[in-house]
Amino acid sequence: MTIQTPAFLSAKNVRGAFGAAAVAAAIALTPLHATPVFAKAAPDSFADLAQKVSPSVVMITTSMTVSTPTQSNPMFPEGSPFDDLFRDFGFPDQGQQSPSRPHHSNALGSGFVISEDGYIVTNNHVIENADDITVAFFDGTTKKAKLIGTDPKTDIALLKVETDKPLPFVPFGDSDKMRVGDWVMAMGNPLGQNFSASAGIVSARNRELSGTYDDYIQTDAAINRGNSGGPLFDMNGEVIGVNTAILSPNGGSIGIGFSMASNVVKNVVSQLQQYGETRRGWLGVKIQDVTDDMTEALGLSSSKGALVSEVPDGPAKDAGMQAGDVIVKFDGGDVADTRDLVRRVAKAPIGEKVQVIVQRDGKEKTLTVTLGRRETSEDQPIPAAAKSQSQDSDTVLGMSIEPLNDDLRGQLDLPSDAKGLVISDLDEESDAYDKGLRAGDVIAEAGQQDVTSVTDLQDRVKEAKDEGRKSLLLLIRRGGEPRFVALPVK
Repeated sequence: MTIQTPAFLSAKNVRGAFGAAAVAAAIALTPLHATPVFAKAAPDSFADLAQKVSPSVVMITTSMTVSTPTQSNPMFPEGSPFDDLFRDFGFPDQGQQSPSRPHHSNALGSGFVISEDGYIVTNNHVIENADDITVAFFDGTTKKAKLIGTDPKTDIALLKVETDKPLPFVPFGDSDKMRVGDWVMAMGNPLGQNFSASAGIVSARNRELSGTYDDYIQTDAAINRGNSGGPLFDMNGEVIGVNTAILSPNGGSIGIGFSMASNVVKNVVSQLQQYGETRRGWLGVKIQDVTDDMTEALGLSSSKGALVSEVPDGPAKDAGMQAGDVIVKFDGGDVADTRDLVRRVAKAPIGEKVQVIVQRDGKEKTLTVTLGRRETSEDQPIPAAAKSQSQDSDTVLGMSIEPLNDDLRGQLDLPSDAKGLVISDLDEESDAYDKGLRAGDVIAEAGQQDVTSVTDLQDRVKEAKDEGRKSLLLLIRRGGEPRFVALPVK
């Protein structure tokens, strides 16, 4: 339901129109048997909220020493006629550079105080590589800040200032309670304009940009350069996000800003306070989302959960987890998808036992896993696959395939005991191609059974058809990385 306003409003009349709506909210027209829906009016003002939280918002200035070479030849603006002269005739010592000359570079960002004893949250990219960090408060005082810890994966940093008196601070709110359409207010120092406020709504939830642990709130509240690290408030004055990034073709706000959700930030900040670093739980599996076509092939009732594609040495393997298991519950909570599982595992304490429920062969199985630590267990990069050059192959489901041999293992940089079928070519009109399979991929399993010959794969296809299944689940390895793909069997 939207507030009814005149079709045409001038800029000076918009506020008055919304003020009128605040007096009498429009009611949706509904059938008599339905529950009426009331539109909640916009706040008359954000002034009380801004006055309440402003003393806890800070401006952060950093400086760092950088070295850049100095040019021995003159520099001209691009397009200058002198630039043509320089290119055509040159100058003495053209192209030579004098030794590097150190100079100071300054950066500006925002932050907010979370405790009366001086802990301050900001973005990692605001203070990264800084030699000196200065915090300016709303009352005009400044203090030097000490870096407590950073988490580049969520772009969060924790600072500390020494203080003789309690500082005004703001609490974290529950970002999971925020709904699309809720009012929010962003505060910070956009483009060096100290302690500015902007208001808007939550435009979207659970946005993912580029990080493993991303959980961004999207907002149309104006966020610009300099707002980084500043708070996004709900109407109770609680921080429900840390302003981090914007989507913009010109570097300025176009109404698409992103704030890291407070429920992610709270956990990170707690670990940085306690350890000076993050200590995330580690399950030790490679996972992928369950797609709709995989649901039928796996005999599942829904596409929720996280499909285990590989179980290397680690906590999950020690607990008996297997490739092909679908993790549906972790530590008592339902698992929606891979992102959900990653966040749940990251929050879980390392070294503690957790119950993990998986679906295997159509039945639920409970495993007890003692979690490791993610930061000390990161996987090493795996080389990319090479394309098979062998011509001795058979065609199945639009793919030309052949068994692995020593020559192919060498080309694909696979271990000597690797088994499976190599895709040497495939029809670009095939379902396999549409699903992303390419020459050089290795089929390790079909129907959750090992395949080492073309006959094995043909038998799995026949079994799927005989059992009335519409698709066959393949375990594919590319550059050593596993993933499941469900191919239609026609």
